[in-house]
Amino acid sequence: MNTVFLDADTLGFDVDLSIFEKFGSFKVYAKTDSKDTIKRLENADIAITNKVLITKEVINNTNLKLICVTATGVNNIDLEAAKNAGIVVKNVAGYSTNSVVEHTFALLFELTKNIGYYTNYVSNGEWAKSEIFTHLGREISEIHGKKFGIIGLGTIGEKVAQTAKIFGCEVCYYSTSGKNTNTTYKSVSLDELLITSDIISIHAPLNDNTKNLINASNLSKMKNGAILMNLGRGGIVNESDLAKFIDEKNLKVGLDVLEVEPMLKDSPFFNIEKKENLIITPHTAWASIEARTLLIKKVAQNIKNFLDKNP
Repeated sequence: MNTVFLDADTLGFDVDLSIFEKFGSFKVYAKTDSKDTIKRLENADIAITNKVLITKEVINNTNLKLICVTATGVNNIDLEAAKNAGIVVKNVAGYSTNSVVEHTFALLFELTKNIGYYTNYVSNGEWAKSEIFTHLGREISEIHGKKFGIIGLGTIGEKVAQTAKIFGCEVCYYSTSGKNTNTTYKSVSLDELLITSDIISIHAPLNDNTKNLINASNLSKMKNGAILMNLGRGGIVNESDLAKFIDEKNLKVGLDVLEVEPMLKDSPFFNIEKKENLIITPHTAWASIEARTLLIKKVAQNIKNFLDKNP
């Protein structure tokens, strides 16, 4: 089998891809522009892609047998065209749960403890100039006893809930599908969650129920000074509205996903006044070395399973 990885750079520089060589010829491209996709897949049996689009045109002009997505979402694949062409599409689920949960609390603790500010205070030599033993230039707060609302109580959301409870938070959740029947945590309406929560963490998929869910109307219901984190999908949050409410309601915000990635040069977040209230990481919550290593192993297993069924 000829295997082609179209965008290996999306998995970072510190992962070993040699496992794919055992399946036959293996060609790796760091990145692939849409105009080059068909050419690069012209002799491929198996395509590995993270975010490169495998469109109907690509499918109709190649001879692929298997498409492996190095992610859970498969929205970059024309699934109908693949089905009609008899191409198997495989994704990977569950590889990044621990990584995303830990990143959630990393954002939360930076927002509540201001570690970056205090580290800079020390490294810039300011503490060495101080006449007292401590410095309290930024607010430091606890999450113990806070009301912690989770939007989307799937696998990741539930583990965030478990962790928040360990830290002494009062946890509730809003089911974006309306189908979650988890009774371990209190299920509430979106309005109740927004109005009562001190901390809100989003772990939902982007769909018709969640697109633009957190907009001006809903942001206005949040407590002044509340914390909002989004580790689901960028389109769930209206970024222009959120930028305004960071300043108007002193919201503290941690984001790992944006509606358009990479971040737009004219993003409204560049114009906020309270810049210390906002932390944005470049879609890295999923990407611990452990998660990416597991991801590669699962992709390789998907290929092995396909070949075992199609010798």
